[in-house]
Amino acid sequence: MTKLKRKVKKKLMRFSIFILFLLIIVGGALYYKKFNHQEDVPSKENVPSNDNTPEEAQESKLSLLMTGDGLIHNQLALYAQTNDGYDFKPYLSEIKDYVKSFDLAYYNQETPFGTPGHYTFYPVFSVPSEYGDAMVDAGFNMVSLASNHAFDAKENGVINSLNYWRGQDNIMFNGTADSLENQKNYQIMEKNNITYALLSYTYGTNGINVPSGKEYLVSVYSDELAKRDIEALRDKVDVLIVAMHWGVEYQLEPTATQKSQAEYLASLGVDIVIGNHPHCLQPIEWKGDTLVIYSLGNFISNQIELYSSIGYKGAVGAFAMVNIEKDKSNNIDINDLKVDLIFTYRNETDKYYKVVPFSKITSKYLPDYQNVYTTYKNVIQKYDSNIEVIPAAT
Repeated sequence: MTKLKRKVKKKLMRFSIFILFLLIIVGGALYYKKFNHQEDVPSKENVPSNDNTPEEAQESKLSLLMTGDGLIHNQLALYAQTNDGYDFKPYLSEIKDYVKSFDLAYYNQETPFGTPGHYTFYPVFSVPSEYGDAMVDAGFNMVSLASNHAFDAKENGVINSLNYWRGQDNIMFNGTADSLENQKNYQIMEKNNITYALLSYTYGTNGINVPSGKEYLVSVYSDELAKRDIEALRDKVDVLIVAMHWGVEYQLEPTATQKSQAEYLASLGVDIVIGNHPHCLQPIEWKGDTLVIYSLGNFISNQIELYSSIGYKGAVGAFAMVNIEKDKSNNIDINDLKVDLIFTYRNETDKYYKVVPFSKITSKYLPDYQNVYTTYKNVIQKYDSNIEVIPAAT
């Protein structure tokens, strides 16, 4: 073999080794890319969850019961008197389980609480706080304090009532305050993932003037005050309830003022308006998405015969009940409105009172209850015949 041929053969061998080496490197790189590089980019199944991602919104529901005035006359207190105070709880035995079945239960505390030995009754009230004990025991946890009697015992009466309610657990109350700061320190509560608040106003204080500079003691209604409070709360809660002490006593229809104020409150985005003060029932209606209850009458009182031109006007009140639902988009729906009439029974022989729902009333409590039921069902439905009034017991 010539020297030239040996050089060519040697060059070809070197080139072949180079090509082989190159193929090994390229092949190895491709193998690594195919089987290993994907680990750097996690698949959707393997992407770790973000701890800051909010949980999916849940549907939520609250049940709410509303009733009228707790008006403690001398006779109610007299029959409730014990050796060491007062016990109003037996008066509520027929409605206790009923009320406790609801998440929220509202009533209007018409009369301020006094101190032992200094109780007064109609026409200027300062009543035993044991009535509050009975209402809390029965399941009520939302209380309106603004009424025409709220300043009957002056500033001391306001402070007594506030101290009592502050001493209770998980009770929402509004309508009186001991400072401007506390008047603006709005209670916001939450249950079942739904936030709610209550505001309470009265048309006046029976001519007993609240001192200048201390207007916060009793929330006397004005459009400006309501606007201030509602705007402070509206975006902070899911449900905003306003209690209005308004209207004309013993009148079965709302006044033009009640209607215009209801329109105004609805325009500000209030969800439910609960009316008190007339001491008799008035109609219920919807103003857009706002439920307006003009008056739920008396929850309990001694007005059994008084001003009863159509029969038992002061003794027949009502429970108005709704469900409040929040969907996954945080929209609120108030639905399933029902009304159950209630009656305050007085037994003068055995000296006791009893609040009885018409859904389980008997002739023992009210002999003519079917006709009375029809009368007040028509009052409730006057503006809206679709409102369900639970039938009286049969």
